[in-house]
Amino acid sequence: MASDDPERPARRRVVVAINPAAAFGRHRAVGDAVAARLTDAGYEVTSLVRPDFTALLDASRAAIAERPDAFVVVGGDGMVNLAANAVAGTGVPFGIVPAGTGNDMARALGIPFESPEPAVDVLLAALAVLDEQEPLEIDAGLIRFSGADAVVQQRWFACALAAGFDALVNERANRMGWPKGPVRYVIALLVELARMKPVRYRIELDGEVVETSANLVSIGNGQSLGGGMKVTPDAMLDDGQLDVLIVTPMPRVRFLRIFPSVFSGTHVGDPHVTIRRAARIRLEADGMTAYADGERIAPLPIDVEVVPGALRVLAPRPVFDSRIVLAE
Repeated sequence: MASDDPERPARRRVVVAINPAAAFGRHRAVGDAVAARLTDAGYEVTSLVRPDFTALLDASRAAIAERPDAFVVVGGDGMVNLAANAVAGTGVPFGIVPAGTGNDMARALGIPFESPEPAVDVLLAALAVLDEQEPLEIDAGLIRFSGADAVVQQRWFACALAAGFDALVNERANRMGWPKGPVRYVIALLVELARMKPVRYRIELDGEVVETSANLVSIGNGQSLGGGMKVTPDAMLDDGQLDVLIVTPMPRVRFLRIFPSVFSGTHVGDPHVTIRRAARIRLEADGMTAYADGERIAPLPIDVEVVPGALRVLAPRPVFDSRIVLAE
């Protein structure tokens, strides 16, 4: 919106997309509070609230087409996935105000994730220097898969993709109507652990074919998923590659024994754990469904490639080298 006063610059326009599920949770007032703080800081704010993810994504894409100065999502990693699918390749920077349970992308970017208020402080600081400092550029993963009509579709992801045991837990939890909240995922994990059996995968890594049985296969652009589980602890958001975690079959007791080490990233020392890096990946397995940033994508097979610099993010600058260090 242009200013009526030629001597006064136009206000920056910021679009704020609010998680449609937040209205029923403990963070239900965060979206309005974020919009209010941005307005008080002098920004022209458009808030987007829709009844479901699909409607919100459509509205976000329409708003991005109007070329706002920034796009902000309020919610968890699912909202980060929405942002990636709204802004990837457009040049419009996006910010995150974490208000979810996992907040793994915020962790990877050094954005405060335990309380929304400090995250808004970081957002405002990044917006304030847009004229002098370019937003942080990071890679994104692009997924291609065949839809129900056999037409090839594509989805972006920012942090992590799961296509093994962790995806099965997500799948079961999403089918459960009760209980509500995090307990549902604990129950789903215990059920899937009791049913856990090896899955045969065919994996292509930059053209190299790996055929193996595995319990868990994940692709990391960031370092963690599931609320701080550092499944790919050495992944970098800006190195032009994706880290592929493969966990080969092991007894359930051993799986339970090494599971806690995933929070420190020390699981990579186990002989059943392999991490490979690649720019282009194909995953094939019967009966498996891929989840990205916690959102259901499609049954395998899928093709994944990294797109360097596809996302521009309003976040603290990296502390050293090109490495973006995972927040503890």
